[in-house]
Amino acid sequence: MNGSIECKPAGATGPGQSASGRRFFLAALWVILGATILIALLFYSLGALNLSRTVQHVLAIFIYSACIGLLSMAFVTWISVRYTCRFPRAIVLIQAMSLVATATVGCFAAAFLVYAVGLSPRTTVWVEFRGSITFSIVITLVIGLGIATYETLQDRLRAAEIELRTRQVEQERAYKLLAEARLSSLESSIHPHFLFNTLNSIAALIPTNPQHAEDMVEKLASLLRFSLNAQHGGLVPLEQELRIVRDYLEIESTRFGSRLRYEILVPGSLASFKVPPLALVTLVENSVKHVAAERTEGAKIQVAGMVEAGTLRLEVIDDGPGFSLDATAPEHGLGNLAARLQLLFGSAGHLAVTRENENTVVRITIPVES
Repeated sequence: MNGSIECKPAGATGPGQSASGRRFFLAALWVILGATILIALLFYSLGALNLSRTVQHVLAIFIYSACIGLLSMAFVTWISVRYTCRFPRAIVLIQAMSLVATATVGCFAAAFLVYAVGLSPRTTVWVEFRGSITFSIVITLVIGLGIATYETLQDRLRAAEIELRTRQVEQERAYKLLAEARLSSLESSIHPHFLFNTLNSIAALIPTNPQHAEDMVEKLASLLRFSLNAQHGGLVPLEQELRIVRDYLEIESTRFGSRLRYEILVPGSLASFKVPPLALVTLVENSVKHVAAERTEGAKIQVAGMVEAGTLRLEVIDDGPGFSLDATAPEHGLGNLAARLQLLFGSAGHLAVTRENENTVVRITIPVES
């Protein structure tokens, strides 16, 4: 017997129908056996069970339990599936009326079978039916409504668990989409800023050195391809990021000449490590813009990398006066980069600015992929 609260279309079938049928008949067997034992013990306690005919009485009880139980479970399950959601407040009354009907029909069928197999030779089917109908209805209502209530509570619990899991999955998916949208927005705000500065460098070279300007255009094309590809991926190998850093520094070296001095000191063993796209470029661009471009003596920029305690440290060092990361606006390149690290790596991703040996060190720290 099932007090299911799920709304299912009439005649609905599915790949689990045969499994549901097996569960139904297994449950019916347990209910029939349990009802047989319960009624036999009840009759015995009331003195209505003749010990000399115990086997016959138990067999008769089993026939009543089987006829009423199978019919009640099948019909009430069908009623519950169809009408629980349509009439939630009246479903108990509907189930009770159904149980009375199935108990009556099952009791008559059982009385005929008991008479047919010779377990009640001195009585007619009608007499057997009249003698057992009241008790059959009462015991059917007690057992049937008890099981229906239990199944209803179980179905509500399962439905609540499924709804909770569904909401959790949807919430996690929403958080993921939000993070991806924010990351895409942050990257898109970095790329135009970077490309704008590069185009300015090319424009400054065209009147004086068109050949170098042409070389810079080729390098810019490489930067553009990398920039577009970076929007469709997550992390990139450090080797690719360093290649873009070199292209950018060569472009800016053509513009600033001897005022811009740089060196890249990243071991080749780190080439395959994954990093956020345009992360190092953002740090190098910051040094070029705020140190090399603003000082007559230019700037010396050093790019370094190392692995320590399971983390990858990437540093851009310049000989500028330094600055505070707290004073950087969120829409600034470094502010965007800090937000990207937070989205990609959580608390394991850091961007820090320190002063070491009269130099400014901007350091990215990210976890090393296993």
